[in-house]
Amino acid sequence: MPKMKSHSGSKKRFRFTATGKAKRKHSHKNHILTKKNADRVRKLRGTVIVSEPDQRRIDALLPYGRD
Repeated sequence: MPKMKSHSGSKKRFRFTATGKAKRKHSHKNHILTKKNADRVRKLRGTVIVSEPDQRRIDALLPYGRD
């Protein structure tokens, strides 16, 4: 059986923790930052763990992601 293909866009957007959970960046922090106040932009720093329903979706997109 041939290897499954990983979703190329998802490869660039998600990283995995040692336990296999997906991490993602916050959205809304790319451009037009002048109208967003400093508190809002500061809270968008860093990464967060993906929610459980989205985790199942990412597992389908990245079959070899945890390796």
